[in-house]
Amino acid sequence: MGKRALGLWAALVFLALWTSWAAAGNKKLAQTGFQFLSVPTEARAAAMGEAFTTVASYSASMFYNPANMSRITSLVDISLNRNQWIADIQHVSGTIAFNPWRGRYGVLGFSFLSVDYGEFLGTMVDPTTEKGYIDTGVFSPSAFAVGVAYARSLTDRFSVGGHVRYCYQKLGTSVVPVGEVSQGVTQKISNEIGVLGFDFGTLYRTGFKTLAFGMSVRNFSKEIKYQREGFQLPLTFRIGLSMEVLELFLGENDVHKLLVSVDASHPRDYPEQISVGAEYTFLGLLALRGGYTTGYRHTEEEKGKYGDPDRGLSLGFGIQKSFGDHLIAFDYAYIPFGVFDPVKLMSFRLVF
Repeated sequence: MGKRALGLWAALVFLALWTSWAAAGNKKLAQTGFQFLSVPTEARAAAMGEAFTTVASYSASMFYNPANMSRITSLVDISLNRNQWIADIQHVSGTIAFNPWRGRYGVLGFSFLSVDYGEFLGTMVDPTTEKGYIDTGVFSPSAFAVGVAYARSLTDRFSVGGHVRYCYQKLGTSVVPVGEVSQGVTQKISNEIGVLGFDFGTLYRTGFKTLAFGMSVRNFSKEIKYQREGFQLPLTFRIGLSMEVLELFLGENDVHKLLVSVDASHPRDYPEQISVGAEYTFLGLLALRGGYTTGYRHTEEEKGKYGDPDRGLSLGFGIQKSFGDHLIAFDYAYIPFGVFDPVKLMSFRLVF
């Protein structure tokens, strides 16, 4: 099978998966776990509202659409990220991609993600006490994911990629009574579990200016459970497009660039969303970014019913400097989060 035929076949299969999932869009299972996999990981993507399915062309692409990794032209690309999430939850992640044959045999990458939830005070119901409960000690939930990714260009316009991760989460140890509470007999139950998660993506460069289309499936997994209720990872389908719009008026230039991207997402356990992102770059040194995501509820009635905070807007900037074939970049994102403190992300990137 030729490369073009293979690329067309892959695109049709991906489109069939998308439409079949969308047809069942009203049947929300609302039973997903490992929500840390849905949290923004990279500052540039977060600042653009995560409308990133067709944007990135570096190692952090594997978190959004691994097919974009195929556009890496450097030998090694490294990205380190820190996300100061709500409630003082800390996310630290990193990616590295190797392209020793300039894309001839594809691009290989590795990723890690670690989450620190802080410390919590455990309790157990005990009606024999005045308070109705007893303390069981301090515990520290945690989570991490490590993965390997691969992307390759099947043609000069069509690319595919995949990302396999081992995802693990530990919610501490439960202390539960055995028999009558008054007897004081307890047992400890460990709440930890791991599972493989799969990400897939495609990218198609149309040939018209920089217009590109892409699709991705993120967090596909089997059903798992801690004790009784089963759940799956936060599966999400995304489709998007992007383009340097100033090329339509100014042609190719190295002074002013304006990248606009739009993504439509279909999460397993949340209403469909549209994300729009923009990035203005001056002289290839300074970038100003903004994004907005629809689908978050804002009315008082809906917030009272669903408990969703006000959010949707995101802002950020980036600076970078090239030294021949080497590059150093810093990106920052700021996301207002309603009653919570704003979310802040920082990313460092090194290319050589």
